[in-house]
Amino acid sequence: MKLWREDQSQDQEVTSGDDGQFSFANVAAGSFQITVASAGFTTKSSSGILRPGESYAVPQIAMALASAVTEVRVVPSRIEVAEDQIKAEEKQRVLGVVPNFYVSYDRNAVPLSSKQKFELAWKTTVDPVSFVVTGAIAGIQQSQNYFSGYGQGAQGYGKRFGTSYADFVASTYIGGAILPSLLKQDPRYFYKGSGSKRSRILYALANSVICKGDDGHWQADYSAILGSLAAGGISNLYYPVDSRGAELTLENTLIGIGESAAVNLLQEFVMRKLTRNVPRQEPANP
Repeated sequence: MKLWREDQSQDQEVTSGDDGQFSFANVAAGSFQITVASAGFTTKSSSGILRPGESYAVPQIAMALASAVTEVRVVPSRIEVAEDQIKAEEKQRVLGVVPNFYVSYDRNAVPLSSKQKFELAWKTTVDPVSFVVTGAIAGIQQSQNYFSGYGQGAQGYGKRFGTSYADFVASTYIGGAILPSLLKQDPRYFYKGSGSKRSRILYALANSVICKGDDGHWQADYSAILGSLAAGGISNLYYPVDSRGAELTLENTLIGIGESAAVNLLQEFVMRKLTRNVPRQEPANP
């Protein structure tokens, strides 16, 4: 406790007993102020006027606990980290135009939640460039008279465009969202970027039939393989009658695996150099 006088002639300090009682002796008459301080409590003051010959009892002083300032570090959840990584991947475009969303250049990328897998599939299928590419494929099919049952002209082109886009949507959602969610597999290609050229080629080819699971272990890519078969089976509902059948489904599945291997090779040796907004991360390890 500290007793303070206006003339500072009789400033005194005392320590209270265990019961909180304290007293000051030989205090001259006049105004005074008492300041009470204790660790962990807020400081309190009490003032009054002492008359000559008076014994003054200070009113009870109640002290409140001091509010502690604690530094709290907020650690983002796995889903929040994955969301930030997806946002970075959605900015990846080859030559600044063509989407390159399904590639991770971060070797420590966090597994995606089911919701995030569906969000990635949605943004891929509705990207304007996807419609342009689908239109180009339909144009090539028409020029080569593929699926002749559709005929020619605007109507034939429209049918080819519709089936090509339906194939793209079905394979993206089934192989990139539905099955990966059920089987807990990651639909992305993890860029290796290190090692000998031979090891990188083998890595890229292998990734057409294997993938990384949500547990971080490599496993057979059932999502992509079964997804291709399922998408091929669905396509039998809208392809011309003479183009339907199990043979077409199996053929499209094998073609899909071959295309995946070719795209992986491009990803490993070409695409990264052409892709803008690539996060600065260390390459993935197989």
